[in-house]
Amino acid sequence: MENFADYNVWGGFLLVSVLLLAVITANTLKRMIKPLHNSLIPASVLGGLILLLISVLYKLIFGQEMLETYFFGTNGWSNLEIITYHSLALGFIATTFKSQKAATSKKRLTEIFNTGITTVSTYLLQGVVGLSISIAAAMLVPNFFKAAGVLLPFGYGQGTGQALNYGNIYETEFGFAGGKSFGLSIAAMGFLSASIGGVIYLNILKKKGQLEELAAKTDMLSASDIQGSNEIPMQESMDKITIQLSFTTTAYLITFLAMKYLSMLIPGMRSVIFGFNFLLGVIIASLMKAIIRNLTDRHIIHREYINDFLMTRISNFFFDLMVVSGIAAIRINVLLDSWFVLLVLGIAGFVVTFIYNHYVAKKLFPEYKKEQFLMMFGMLTGTAGTGTILLREVDHEFQTPAADNMVYQNFPAIVFGFPIMLLATVAPVKPYMCLAIFAGLFIVLNLILFRSKIFGTKADT
Repeated sequence: MENFADYNVWGGFLLVSVLLLAVITANTLKRMIKPLHNSLIPASVLGGLILLLISVLYKLIFGQEMLETYFFGTNGWSNLEIITYHSLALGFIATTFKSQKAATSKKRLTEIFNTGITTVSTYLLQGVVGLSISIAAAMLVPNFFKAAGVLLPFGYGQGTGQALNYGNIYETEFGFAGGKSFGLSIAAMGFLSASIGGVIYLNILKKKGQLEELAAKTDMLSASDIQGSNEIPMQESMDKITIQLSFTTTAYLITFLAMKYLSMLIPGMRSVIFGFNFLLGVIIASLMKAIIRNLTDRHIIHREYINDFLMTRISNFFFDLMVVSGIAAIRINVLLDSWFVLLVLGIAGFVVTFIYNHYVAKKLFPEYKKEQFLMMFGMLTGTAGTGTILLREVDHEFQTPAADNMVYQNFPAIVFGFPIMLLATVAPVKPYMCLAIFAGLFIVLNLILFRSKIFGTKADT
């Protein structure tokens, strides 16, 4: 019989409770301390840093890892990584279920396409810079992992979950000791780059008189924002949020089965396949949404079951949980030998991402260049949420197309970016070849991106 007083029964719940308590504490500190409030650092990032600091202090005082104590079921570190891994996929699945209104004008389609190409080009630039730094470091530091720099585009460009996924692949498949913590550390530095760099840029705009003061206000939602006209009611025999969670978890269940059978067909790619849980989850959720839409159009399903408002809340919850758990999962002790390389990677990632995206926004999005830049810079150093936070400071009501660009650019970004994710698994074996391919693809994509400037073609073609 299970002993319900045992900490192994309570450990997982206690861990999640501490994570959420850290986020609430961070949010309170942001409201109380003006410099933190002005920093734009997300509460989930600050909460993760608070837990990380407490863990370091605990180790110094008591001589053991806080999250490996009996209180957390003796498996706290692994549970943090598991939470980060699953939260990434669940957040993306919930986002995929939301309805999207496609932009129809040729100009808007071109801007969305250019935004997707910019996203992938930034990944490649971060990959070139990161891999160059880690190859150089391997020449100076004995036994340093040459492909470590490939984690820069995953930590900065794609966030905590992907940084953990690829760090885990490098650690388990290629012997990169501390690979998971290395990737998570880069992701944390990305959030700090977005927060610090974003605030500095906003202050520059303010001094130049190009930034209006953001009035303190509470977002007011209309009834139509919460529930559509033909949707099921909030409460029936099954609560509406329960239905949204059922769709999300069902898609993830099918995703697991798909990954399981794919890994049986290609056993050598097992780690890589399970590392793409979020991407397969998006594909499964898209198929489910298409089936539901088809059944609705044929009047087999008579009511709308998917609610955008609740799906947004679910995805935001999982993304917050992913970020705070990912940062808290960093093991400082395994990074002591590579802290200087991490610092160089972080600074270089910030500089090239800032300069490149500022240039692209100025040249290709002149009508709303500062809005496009802040959205892209925030997204490509943190997450889409970070990009939204920075964008709101200059576009309070999302009147420019920048916010829509961020949403709809995902399709071209996935199409052009997927080969990069596959190529990253080859980097530990052939780092120089991958560096050359990254550089070549970066040039090709920029020829596509600046096609109207280089070849004199019309922008809407």
